[in-house]
Amino acid sequence: MIKSIIFDLDGTLIDSMHVWYDTDREFLEENGIENPPDDVSEIVKTMTIDEASDYFIERFGLKSDRDYVTDRIEEIARNEYENNVELKPYVRELLDFLDGRDISYCIATATYINLAEAVLKRHGILERFGFIFTDKEYPRGKNFADIYFGCAERMGTSPDETLVIEDALHCIQTASGAGFKTAGVYDKHSETDRDGIISIADYYFNSLDELMGRWDLL
Repeated sequence: MIKSIIFDLDGTLIDSMHVWYDTDREFLEENGIENPPDDVSEIVKTMTIDEASDYFIERFGLKSDRDYVTDRIEEIARNEYENNVELKPYVRELLDFLDGRDISYCIATATYINLAEAVLKRHGILERFGFIFTDKEYPRGKNFADIYFGCAERMGTSPDETLVIEDALHCIQTASGAGFKTAGVYDKHSETDRDGIISIADYYFNSLDELMGRWDLL
C-alpha cells in the first residue's frame, strides 16, 4: 500500500526541460562557444548542479570558477521559472486526490531551490508539498538513492510504501534499485528513454491523471 509519494519536478510536475536546453546553449554561447554540441544537455541532465558546472568548465576550457557557472546558469533560467514555465496537466487534480486519501508527498529535484520555489509559488501550490530536497541536502544527486531515502525517512514511510514518480530513466533506475516503488511519467524530452523506463518502473503513465485512475492497482 502506497503511503507517500516522492515527486520529481522538471518534466514530471512542470513542463520545463526545454528551458535547460536553451539555458545551456545561451550560457555557452555567451562564453564564446559557438554552436554548442547537441549532446550537452543530454549529458548534464543526469548530473548535479555542481557536476554540470565542472563539466562545462572542463569540456569547454572555460576561464571561470564553479560558483560563476552555477550562479550564471541560475540567472539565465530564472525568468522562465518566475514567469513562463507551466505545470504539467492534472497536477492540481492529483494533489487534491492525494490529499483526500491522506497520502503524504514531497519533491526531490536537481533544480535550484530558488527556481523550484518560484515556479510552484507562482502556480499557488508551493505550500502543498511537505518539503523540497535538492542536491544541496544530498550532493551525490539522483544517481544515488540518498535523496530518496531521506525523503522517505522524513515522511515516515519505508521504500516499499513510497512511490517515486520520475520522467528520467537514470532516476527510475536508482529508485527501483533501492527498493522503492516507481512510476515513470511521459515527457517529450525523455521519449527516447520511454521503453527503458517501462521495462524497469513498476508503473508507467502517459499523464498524471492515469495515476488516479489506477490507484486501486498500486
